[in-house]
Amino acid sequence: MNSLKRVVILGATSAIAEQVARQLVSQGSHLYCVGRNEQKLNAILQDLRVRAGENQPISGCSADLTDTGTHQSLIAGATRFLGRIDAVLVAHGTLPNQEACQANVDQTLSEIETNALSIVSLLTPLANQLEEQRHGVIAVISSVAGDRGRQSNYVYGASKGMVTIFLQGLRNRLSKSNVDVVTIKPGFVDTPMTADFDTSGLLWSKPDSIAKGIVKAMEKGKGEIYLPWFWRFIMIVIKHIPDTIFKRMHL
Repeated sequence: MNSLKRVVILGATSAIAEQVARQLVSQGSHLYCVGRNEQKLNAILQDLRVRAGENQPISGCSADLTDTGTHQSLIAGATRFLGRIDAVLVAHGTLPNQEACQANVDQTLSEIETNALSIVSLLTPLANQLEEQRHGVIAVISSVAGDRGRQSNYVYGASKGMVTIFLQGLRNRLSKSNVDVVTIKPGFVDTPMTADFDTSGLLWSKPDSIAKGIVKAMEKGKGEIYLPWFWRFIMIVIKHIPDTIFKRMHL
């Protein structure tokens, strides 16, 4: 079982990450949280401190995680506060408008920067640090959307697909150093990011249930995990639809 005593959460103001932070605090974890919205981050930190014990430090900072030039200093600051890093959860991202991306290449590149390249930038020094200390777990929220490109969200899917492949290689590299790399693939989750969708269907989940699965996966060092579990079988079917049929489908 991996230790989740000292944890860094990047993208801590997302609905899923906030629920993960609450569960970790209830287990006694020390947390360093990074989020873009300073006001929201401070409210989350205040809530976590109320939930925490007397000797359970909670801190963080606001930062734009697409600013790759700050990543090294962010990691250094988190390490100083925690003493060491046992686990990292990378949870930041956006859900782009596909039509807007199709109309504007700058929008497309910006979304890829946020959902893929900034994550690669963060994971490279983090992986080196955990590899050197020879223990730890890195977890990243990818998506089932990265398993196969669909016309409705292929810019988002391509970004998540890149993250998933990157994590596969990182997992292979770090396994000999006792560092686990966990790819989290949620399906449909009812969060502010999906506020424009009808979330009443049976396939939709709440952030707290996804968070429970993430914490368990980090503890156990799972490789790739679909949340909820049934998405694994849904995506097996989708990935095996022949392209001659798939390209005519409206997904």
